[in-house]
Amino acid sequence: MRITLLVTCICITYNLFTQTFTISGYISDGATGEKLIGATVFDTKTLQGTITNEYGFYSLSLSEDTVKLSYSYVGYTSQKESIYLDTDKQINKKLSASVELETVVISAAEKEEKIQERTQMSTIDIPIETIKALPAFLGETDVLKAMQLLPGVQGGTEGTSGIYVRGGSPDQNLILLDGVPVYNASHLFGFFSVFNSDALNKATLIKGGFPARYGGRLSSVIDLRMKEGNMNEYHGEGSIGLVASRFTIEGPIKKDTSSFMLSARRTYIDLLARPIVKASSEGSVVGYYFYDLNAKVNYKFSDKDRLYLSGYFGRDKFYFNDKDYDPDDYTDAGLDWGNGTGVIRWNHIVNKKTFSNTTATFTSYDYEIYTNLYETDIDDNGDEFQSIFGFRYFSGIRDWTLKEDIDFVLNPKHYIKFGGGVTYHTFMPGATEFKQEGTEIDIPEINLSSDNIHATEFDLYIEDDWEITSALKINYGLHASAFNVDTSFYTSLQPRISARYLINNDLSIKASYSTMTQFIHLLSNSGIGLPTDLWVPATDEVVPQNAQQYAVGFAYTLLNNYEISLEGYYKKMNNIIDYKDGASYLYDGVTEWEDKVESGEGWAYGAELFLQKRIGNFNGWLGYTLSWSDRQFPTINLGEKFPFKYDKRHEIDIACVYKINEHISLSAIWVYSSGQAISIPVAKYLGTYGQEVYYYEGRNGYRMNPYHRMDINIAFHKEKKYWTRTWNFGAYNLYNHKNPFFIYEDADLSGKGVYKQVTLFPIIPYFSWDFKF
Repeated sequence: MRITLLVTCICITYNLFTQTFTISGYISDGATGEKLIGATVFDTKTLQGTITNEYGFYSLSLSEDTVKLSYSYVGYTSQKESIYLDTDKQINKKLSASVELETVVISAAEKEEKIQERTQMSTIDIPIETIKALPAFLGETDVLKAMQLLPGVQGGTEGTSGIYVRGGSPDQNLILLDGVPVYNASHLFGFFSVFNSDALNKATLIKGGFPARYGGRLSSVIDLRMKEGNMNEYHGEGSIGLVASRFTIEGPIKKDTSSFMLSARRTYIDLLARPIVKASSEGSVVGYYFYDLNAKVNYKFSDKDRLYLSGYFGRDKFYFNDKDYDPDDYTDAGLDWGNGTGVIRWNHIVNKKTFSNTTATFTSYDYEIYTNLYETDIDDNGDEFQSIFGFRYFSGIRDWTLKEDIDFVLNPKHYIKFGGGVTYHTFMPGATEFKQEGTEIDIPEINLSSDNIHATEFDLYIEDDWEITSALKINYGLHASAFNVDTSFYTSLQPRISARYLINNDLSIKASYSTMTQFIHLLSNSGIGLPTDLWVPATDEVVPQNAQQYAVGFAYTLLNNYEISLEGYYKKMNNIIDYKDGASYLYDGVTEWEDKVESGEGWAYGAELFLQKRIGNFNGWLGYTLSWSDRQFPTINLGEKFPFKYDKRHEIDIACVYKINEHISLSAIWVYSSGQAISIPVAKYLGTYGQEVYYYEGRNGYRMNPYHRMDINIAFHKEKKYWTRTWNFGAYNLYNHKNPFFIYEDADLSGKGVYKQVTLFPIIPYFSWDFKF
């Protein structure tokens, strides 16, 4: 009996002395109040730690004892404190930036999670300040063009912001702005993206090994987060460049409680060119412009509750009108497209270990092409009348989404995320309208359209970041989704797993496997960024696309300053679609879009090398990609495999930023890629009726010349009493290399057929004037 009592007392005493308590809270920027995503909280005594989630929240459970905590984030001064942990505590920390805003130097953070320690592979974060420091096409900084400089990411045609990740198509990229999908990410026919860098706080690219919380696309996740707004002071920044200007302002609505951010951008090509065009065309008006608006408000109700409201709206407008030239007979035509997004989000700390995020979102994309011909004539009675012949084509997509995401920190070894959502899609896959007025036979309006398609998509997921041992850590999970459209109901289970094994403190090996399902397709009518691409759902006749991706590699940190990763990957894609030969995107009132496409398969595999320097006055990266990407369709290329249009065997990307001193910084990029695969005829002959018939040897069987280019930028910073100004001077295609845009057939002086190359951009100098206050 005494022995039993003694054992019981020992057990009770042991439990009392080994109780665990939880420290939780938020880590934010001390100057602005912006939450710091991925900041590190680390106990130097037990070597236990965690990082903040995408809303700056952390939770760390430790045994009762004196703990020595370090709070750190790249580019910020670390904070340390020792406390005796005998109860649960909520500790919010504000870190101070260790560098001034105008510099691009990145300093090390103590115990920052290094590349070899992360479970997730195929993931790259690009600091927004680095994106702004890089040379920019016509002076307009662009987050998507910066991502084109990363290994595994192919750009589209010359100058465009298209993204092709590991052999995938643009529709296979999940582009998120504050968690909301953006369906068309291009301005100016693809030469600029819709994302204003001044409005962004964080940019992340995931190419593989996708965490289970992401779904709906096959090839990548591009996660962009907008600024929340300064909680303490009013600040603004802007830029005046050759083609566009932008302005951003942020500040507190109520200090330490609520804030706002408002950002706007507009081109003025139309304003500058209008007098010239009007004079040279005898009164005709031709113009183009685009604009973007970003807005965000956040309100802190309590230490446990915060509400966010954010949105984006942007449009492109191209127009032509020659009424001033001939007011009786003229043409009015145009092309108009744009996106709109909105999100309301509620963050709630349920308890010391549980964080919830409830979100409702809306996103839309639409475009319209129109032409109206006006003709004035005289009837039999001598009266003047006007006839109108009109054509209009429009299409679009709208989504409403409600979702719930939960972070549950079981203990320092297990970080669990789970949640689910439902999305209601409305697809408008194309409508053509004709009208005719003022003629013998008036046609008020004829609408030839495919019916709108309504679909509902459901998602559930669970994932766990599990530290099995100090060396072995895995992230595993399951994404389950379903799609209901008309009479079809598709389901999909998508397992995901990523693992890393630390060989030593500086080196790890990694591997990942993921399956992805995509219930929507993009019918691409051109490769030059025109907005006439159609978003369509999986239907009874066109099934969802899916992919499996395997990746393996290693990650190494050298001298605590250089990060090196090498990855190999293999991806198999099924049920991808494309237009049949000769099919048109315009709806003719007879042929449904399902009858214009066919399904096929795709393969992509290769290796990627990434070397990055993040610390010091000189930083940047070097990327190299060796890759293959093929497609196969039953009736295209006689059913044989053929290279994907953007299959580029070799690609090299170098980006660097050098801070010469406090007032001058220099940046440069150099890119090289193998030539684009295209189809050109190898012979021609006269057909039965005397027409020219071209003979091709396989789809995409010809390679254009390799592409290479250097861009450079020099920035001059000067601090005034209340504000800072920066002059940027740079050049696109510095050594004026004639890069191929497309190839066409022509004849030489002897009449012999030859192929000629068209080059789009020579050397283009630019400047911009930036300011901050």
